[in-house]
Amino acid sequence: MEEIVISDDKSLLDREVIYRFLASSYWANKRRRETINKSIGVYDGKKQIGFARIVTDEATMYGLCDVFIDEQYRGKGIGKQLIDSIVHSEKLSHLFGFLGTKDAHDFYHVFDFQIEEEKVMARIPDFLSNKM
Repeated sequence: MEEIVISDDKSLLDREVIYRFLASSYWANKRRRETINKSIGVYDGKKQIGFARIVTDEATMYGLCDVFIDEQYRGKGIGKQLIDSIVHSEKLSHLFGFLGTKDAHDFYHVFDFQIEEEKVMARIPDFLSNKM
């Protein structure tokens, strides 16, 4: 393993790595390539090994989306480094953070994300709800 680098430099992103992983995920497997724009990459040297997308108004809130670490690099604390760098970043640490997950609640709880079942609502886009 080379030096692990976490960066929001869009020029470093390997979009094919991102598209392949998201196409196999349960949460983004129907998302179009054009939709994935604002991102933070994780790299082993120059090889992209992880990803997270942040959507924010830069004033009050951010949404954490599409988080992954390549399977070969899991269990080494890299995902924790990624989320820690996001939630404690100068841009985001003072904002309210949101995310959706069906299987990683314990992981995100360590970073003070709390389940808010009675407060959160979601609207499924037309292309996923067959209303088109």
